[in-house]
Amino acid sequence: QVQLVESGGGLVQPGESLKLSCTASGDIFTVYGMAWYRQAPGKQREMVASITRSRSTNYADSVKGRFTISRDNAKNTIYLQIDSLKPEDTAVYYCTGRILTNTYKSGDYWGQGTQVTVSS
Repeated sequence: QVQLVESGGGLVQPGESLKLSCTASGDIFTVYGMAWYRQAPGKQREMVASITRSRSTNYADSVKGRFTISRDNAKNTIYLQIDSLKPEDTAVYYCTGRILTNTYKSGDYWGQGTQVTVSS
């Protein structure tokens, strides 16, 4: 089994920063590309940032300049640094990863999400 667990969410004021973490564990041989998505109330889930194993990154236009994705391959962990938070960043943030297991099965896995609420 493979598990992805996010952490770092919380209630913050506009303009503040947060750093989210997501760690993959379990029956893992290799973790390939990973990404952060978010889903605000009443809206569809959207990709905000992605990162390849070689650390090439991609961002949604709405978050460029404020969000930074990074990863530590040795820890099977990705991070999302969020600066200058806005109320519209309020959402549940999910991580996902393309993972090859020790039995050489490849699949996309999702975490359970972490809530980020931006409010004064």
